Amino acid sequence: MKDFELPPGKKAYFASDNHLGAPTREKSLPREKKFVAWLDHIKADAGAIFLLGDLFDFWFEYRTVVPKGFVRTLGKLAELTDAGIPVYYFVGNHDLWMQGYFEEELNIPVHHRPQYLTINDTSFFLGHGDGLGPHDKGYKRMKKVFTNPICKGLFRWLHPDIGVRLAQYLSVKNKLISGDADAQFLGNENEWLVQYAQRKLESRPTDYFVFGHRHLPLEIALNETSAYINLGDWITYYTYAEFDGKELVLKKWRP
Repeated sequence: MKDFELPPGKKAYFASDNHLGAPTREKSLPREKKFVAWLDHIKADAGAIFLLGDLFDFWFEYRTVVPKGFVRTLGKLAELTDAGIPVYYFVGNHDLWMQGYFEEELNIPVHHRPQYLTINDTSFFLGHGDGLGPHDKGYKRMKKVFTNPICKGLFRWLHPDIGVRLAQYLSVKNKLISGDADAQFLGNENEWLVQYAQRKLESRPTDYFVFGHRHLPLEIALNETSAYINLGDWITYYTYAEFDGKELVLKKWRP
């Protein structure tokens, strides 16, 4: 990613793990409305918005079809980018299969791997967080299947009514995919994304490591100048991070 400076009075915002559509579109609608209200609120001073994955509980792009629903979110994102506010997306383990729709329809760059970025002389390492560090071994094996071109091609041959319904069912029921079993704090020494960040620090000094995936709002100091931030989610916590050009702060959305 290209480094940039925030304009005076502007901020950068970070959020992840909305899982829109889970457990059903109807039950996730109130959460979607809260998220859209937050996007509408921050547009006044947003210099950049970073969405770090799992916006949807399932997303797969067929050649001419995308999953039904989420028009409030997609419309609001289009409104923001049309207004000149840059939005960046990092795929998560529930939306690995983005292949151009966000770029073409919403003008939102999509990143499939973690990225280094400097904003106002503050360095960041950004990503969803799935499959990183010494844990997630079962998911790492599963991810190789998910990203295999042959497997994706075979899935694309399913009619969307069948493929999307099947994937949504598995996404909710399979704890390895959903990550529900991991949504508990393991302690600073045992958090695998903390361990991953500490190893990355050995090769490159970084002020903030920002991830999602864990569904827990966490702020953990790695040393005197570096910190690990997990963004939480928009299911239980409704948390996000705000960077004012100098400091990154984890906050809770209170309409």
